[in-house]
Amino acid sequence: MASNRINSDILIIGGGAAGMFAAARLSEMGLRATVLEPTGQTLRKLRISGKGRCNLTNNCTVEQVMKNVMRNPKFLYSALDNLSPQDTMAWFESHGVPLKTERGGRVFPISDKASDVAAALEKSDVKIVKDRAIKILTEDGRVTGVKGEHGEYKADAVILATGGKSYPKTGSTGDGYKLAGDLGHTISEPKASLVPIETKEHFSEELWGFTVKNVTLSLYGNKKKPIYTELGEMSFARYGIAGPLSLSASCYIDDKQDYKIVIDLKPGLSMEQLTKRIQRDFDETPNTPFGESLGRLFPRELRADMVRLSEIPQDKPCNQITREEKERLARLTKNLTLTVTRLRPIEEGIVTRGGVKTGEINPKTMESKLVRGLYFAGEIIDCDAMTGGFNLQIAFATAETAARAILNTTQDGEATWE
Repeated sequence: MASNRINSDILIIGGGAAGMFAAARLSEMGLRATVLEPTGQTLRKLRISGKGRCNLTNNCTVEQVMKNVMRNPKFLYSALDNLSPQDTMAWFESHGVPLKTERGGRVFPISDKASDVAAALEKSDVKIVKDRAIKILTEDGRVTGVKGEHGEYKADAVILATGGKSYPKTGSTGDGYKLAGDLGHTISEPKASLVPIETKEHFSEELWGFTVKNVTLSLYGNKKKPIYTELGEMSFARYGIAGPLSLSASCYIDDKQDYKIVIDLKPGLSMEQLTKRIQRDFDETPNTPFGESLGRLFPRELRADMVRLSEIPQDKPCNQITREEKERLARLTKNLTLTVTRLRPIEEGIVTRGGVKTGEINPKTMESKLVRGLYFAGEIIDCDAMTGGFNLQIAFATAETAARAILNTTQDGEATWE
């Protein structure tokens, strides 16, 4: 195959959020950057994030971001100091994307279109080359370029921003782990994070895909105190549970212990209040079969499963239901308990847990401690966070840090976009 040689100051491997933000910033700094993207299509994962709305950051303090980072939060301190959530918001607004803040500090474009966020990142004069990197070239411990399937590319610096292994259809196939590993970097095993949860208990087909709102989900391990508890929404699935609460709970699940999930379907009522509510409902419909009487308490989709789990005959008249059965129904409503069997496959995860070990990366520059001129940005690094825009904030902040470090190796001073 003939070699297609391209000279560039900086090569960025991966056209996702981190890679494209780094490219945009380098362009603004006056440096030449070329993005190698195997699919030739950039920002595919970003375009579908947040159900197509793109929750691009969280309007909170740096300290709050770090509290939401599940692994290696301290590593990100310098990066977040370089680019705080407010800095991220200012950059996008200055590039034609008006923003709004919603529940929990989640930041979205006012248009509710992820494509507007993508367009802002693609405005810069950056060359996109459709090619898959197969080897990072080095000489005397320093990066000299990249060998691709279709050509060879020379560069003074390389930013590895290939993402993780989740959502492989968008291009996140884990290529970066091999590229980094071939240069001596240690890779923490990539696993799914922010992913649906499989449970031992199964639900009726009518309930698959149904969402319940304003419920509390608590995750328990081997101790009595919950590891995680939150009010919000979740959905039932063929294999278990999905939705926002499920995704957040999955961040805490590993292979070290067994887990149970307890769902409170009526968190606004105490056990005593719920029991009285059930009694009142039954008193008002004394001759109605139990299965039909639950219409006041639960959505239609949920009733059949609650009847089954309560072990109360569905055709039993309300005025014949015993006190013990009423209390059992109340306990079930407040403590719907599920046994976790495993997380769904990494292909279904929103982000990847694991990646290049942070101890081998300079946190102030994102440069490899093993190979000069090699930088990392985004999900390939062993840092992942909860839902709420935190993972994209990590991507942008690490990309900003790498871009600034590269600038500082090529010229005095520091370009700014403020």
